[in-house]
Amino acid sequence: MKDFRLRNYLPVLSQLTFDEISKAPKLVQDTLTVLLDYEPEILEISKEALLLSEEFLKRKIFTSKFRDDALHIAIASLANVDVLVSWNFKHIVHYDKIRQVNAVNIANGLKSIDIYSPREVTNYEE
Repeated sequence: MKDFRLRNYLPVLSQLTFDEISKAPKLVQDTLTVLLDYEPEILEISKEALLLSEEFLKRKIFTSKFRDDALHIAIASLANVDVLVSWNFKHIVHYDKIRQVNAVNIANGLKSIDIYSPREVTNYEE
């Protein structure tokens, strides 16, 4: 696995992230272990996040099959996270989805959230 260094960011993870990564391949689990060395803030799944994720579903930004993707974004949005980082290019790091999510966030008095791939926020060392 390539070593990476964060560029002046404090990682923020959610309990949902831990739940998903516990079922992931070892390489992905190892990446989480590296992130834990940066002493991330751990966010719980709140009632407000569940309600916001339901609004994303109601507006058909996500289907119920991808409820967890909506929940990831809702948790980050409510925590006022600046950047959500994901490898999920189909449902999260996707231009149209980002625009739609931010429209819902703004309508709910939240700020827009930037969504990027890990390559855009890390430095890799070979």
